[in-house]
Amino acid sequence: MKRTLVLGVVVAVGALSITVAAQRGRGGRGADAPMEVGVQKVKDNVFMLTGGGGNTGAFVTSAGVVLVDTKNPGWGQPLLTALRTVTDRPVTMVINTHTHGDHVSGQLEFSGMIEYVSHANTKAHMEQQDAFKQNMAALPTRTFTDRLTVGSGDDRIDLYYFGRAHTDGDAWVVFPAASVLHSGDAFAGKQIPLVDTGNGGSGVAYADTLMKASSGMSGFDTIITGHAPTPLPSSDLRRYAEFSASFLAWVREQMKAGKTPAEAAGEYTVPDEFPGYSGDVPAFFGGMEALIESMYAELRGQ
Repeated sequence: MKRTLVLGVVVAVGALSITVAAQRGRGGRGADAPMEVGVQKVKDNVFMLTGGGGNTGAFVTSAGVVLVDTKNPGWGQPLLTALRTVTDRPVTMVINTHTHGDHVSGQLEFSGMIEYVSHANTKAHMEQQDAFKQNMAALPTRTFTDRLTVGSGDDRIDLYYFGRAHTDGDAWVVFPAASVLHSGDAFAGKQIPLVDTGNGGSGVAYADTLMKASSGMSGFDTIITGHAPTPLPSSDLRRYAEFSASFLAWVREQMKAGKTPAEAAGEYTVPDEFPGYSGDVPAFFGGMEALIESMYAELRGQ
């Protein structure tokens, strides 16, 4: 894909950015390779299901299974098949952390009495996707704007929204009894923040949103991120906020120094204080130059 198309997708055209993002979970899987979903036990009744897109969280409650995100198109049934290896309880609720196709498309294959939950902005974005226009039963039926609690006791789930980051509808999902957080792609992994401005994301607001999330939630010691291959400790959320703040400060310095986005992109290195972090921005998010260009535009508008 040419850079000009990717830039247009990320910066200007939200509907297309969903399509591009949906490719991220396909990896190098060949056309004939099996569609296999991996299962990792996080806590006694919480599992992380990997492959086929974003990480899915599965919370087994007394009434059924709550899924957080549902992977790429075509991965709904492989997801349900993998889930059957750990429980025979039905899926009763799906929580979507944001709008991207690699996190919401699997539910297009689901059936039965399932409640779909998301931030209000995420539902609005999903309603613009052709696949959901053709299957409105898979759209969120319950939304929130700042905070929502569903269930009670050991089955309680707390949902939070702290502002624009990856998109403008990033939901943070906490299972207090299990001490687990699902962060979606607002914390996809130890990497440069991934920003989809076409769906309301903000490279400038990102670090502040992460700081608010770090200080505004409790009741978890483990994080299922959007794409990291294994769960992370809760302390990594604060560290990721600090890393993101460091990156924003660096972008401000480059802009003040008169560097073009291309010049700045060629000079970035991860600070030594953040070992294990990646300084790359995937091509399907426009690459580093496109990210810096969008952040410059935001900073000029302040």
